[in-house]
Amino acid sequence: MAGEYVNKEFLDAMAELEQTKGIKMDVLLEALEDALISAYKKNYGSSQNVRVEINREDGDIHVYYRKEVVAEVENDKVEMSLAEAQTYDPEFEIGDMFESEVTPRSFGRIAAQTAKQVIVQRIREAERNVIYDAYAKAEGEIVRGSIVRMEGRNVIVDIGKTEAVLTPSDQIPGERYVVGEPIKVYVEEVRKGNRGTYIMISRTQPGLLSRLMEQEVPEIYDGVVEIKAVVRDPGSRAKVAVVSHDEDVDAMGACVGARGMRVQNIVEELSGEKVEIVGWSDNLAQFISNAIGPAKALQVSVDEENRTARVLVADNQLSLAIGRRGQNARLAVRLTACKIDIESVSQQAVRMAQQEVADEEAAEIVNEKTVSEEKITEEKITEKDIIKENIIEETENNAKSTDTEE
Repeated sequence: MAGEYVNKEFLDAMAELEQTKGIKMDVLLEALEDALISAYKKNYGSSQNVRVEINREDGDIHVYYRKEVVAEVENDKVEMSLAEAQTYDPEFEIGDMFESEVTPRSFGRIAAQTAKQVIVQRIREAERNVIYDAYAKAEGEIVRGSIVRMEGRNVIVDIGKTEAVLTPSDQIPGERYVVGEPIKVYVEEVRKGNRGTYIMISRTQPGLLSRLMEQEVPEIYDGVVEIKAVVRDPGSRAKVAVVSHDEDVDAMGACVGARGMRVQNIVEELSGEKVEIVGWSDNLAQFISNAIGPAKALQVSVDEENRTARVLVADNQLSLAIGRRGQNARLAVRLTACKIDIESVSQQAVRMAQQEVADEEAAEIVNEKTVSEEKITEEKITEKDIIKENIIEETENNAKSTDTEE
């Protein structure tokens, strides 16, 4: 048919896209058939119900008008009576679909020209779906990529089927990014947008550290050791709470590794970010004691209902417990989800002394109030007695006066 060569070119293009973009050929051909229906109606002014079929072998295009077989015709553009249908084939029944080919001689050329824009759009949509399907499963995981270019402060990373943007807020502070170098990123979120699939990647999320530990520590990957919580100050310091489900396996030792090699590999991947492994406990006081490490707690008082705690440490451990600019204490608070007040032995002594003074002052105030109230009561009683005596005296005087008059 005329235009067969053009149609064969379409097939060749579809096959190439399937290989290079991973888009299934059937998906593209179905999109093309839908586009050609619109092309036919636009170019031939047809209001008929039509179907377009592309031969998957040679690329020939066939257009068929379709009419539903009905008992009574109301719209002859899309309906055909049973009697008329049976003149073509006696086996037609009501509800069947009658089809007849109406392929124009020049339809291949016209269809190619008209449908081009629609096909490109469908291909883009299909590509977006392929990308989304490929990376939706990677959400919450680590992917390997390479840095392809810098756009301002953004780092563009090739992660395989597409590129993703590592924004400044998701970059580890102080980390250098060099074009061409490999990089591991955490897939934070994958979602569809009007302009394609958006893949949010990060180097600062706690999930990156969790996944790195899974890769480095077989006991975590196997589920013998569990990560209970992770907090980070990206590029500076992190704390990871772990627990072992096997009494024969030391959770902290498994994570650190022989001569500290396992955790050191993670530190290097995070550009020197210090990673502390903390033993998790369902006893909140013990967990808090572990969390403020490397400082040693002398005593931990916990209000579990309000999630608050007071930690007592030796004087020489206070700065270690709080950390530079409060970092250690801040990370411990985030790790345990508990408000923590840290004080030294000296500070506790001062606080208790101040409390004693405050209690004494409060007691004095209470005593003064009590004395004052007693004095007021006594005065009221005295005043009442005086009034009573006056009334009695006046009554007696009146009585004497009455006797005299009589």
